[in-house]
Amino acid sequence: MRAIFSVVGLLVVVAIVGLLARKQLTTAVAPAASTAGGPAAAVPAATPQQQVQQFQQAVQGAMQAPRPDPDTK
Repeated sequence: MRAIFSVVGLLVVVAIVGLLARKQLTTAVAPAASTAGGPAAAVPAATPQQQVQQFQQAVQGAMQAPRPDPDTK
């Protein structure tokens, strides 16, 4: 009897986690679909090569930025 309650409890927890995950995923996808008619739709999507170049430039810019001086006390 104890094993049955454990299995049922585990199934309930898995169902709740699945519902929450599905709700969060559909919430994350819905705003992206609703903004398709906005100003971002007029800009063509960058190719993967351009995206890689933009990322490399961002990393290089972050690496070149000077570090803030630590407070000396």
